Amino acid sequence: QSEIHTTLRFGNTTLDRSTFELASPFGSFKLANKEFQMMEILISNPRRIISAEQFMEKIWGFEAEAEINVVWAYISYLRKKLLALKSDITIKSSRNIGYSLEEIQ
Repeated sequence: QSEIHTTLRFGNTTLDRSTFELASPFGSFKLANKEFQMMEILISNPRRIISAEQFMEKIWGFEAEAEINVVWAYISYLRKKLLALKSDITIKSSRNIGYSLEEIQ
């Protein structure tokens, strides 16, 4: 397993697919499964807007009992972690469209 494929990077922040760790030069967090999946989608598609529906479909699947607000909750957990890591990227919401990972200007 080469380094390149296990670690995704955007800004000063990395996501390690083998350890589920979100890290910056200032520290790291081990993400829970769903948080990891959400972050993986965002960091694999930087600056691209992903809708809450796309997250639901990819992570929870069509059958899931999960409500759409579960997406907002996970986005909020990830934002707090990025903040705590002094990350130079953030999850931006575009009202009624979705979320994208952007550099902090």
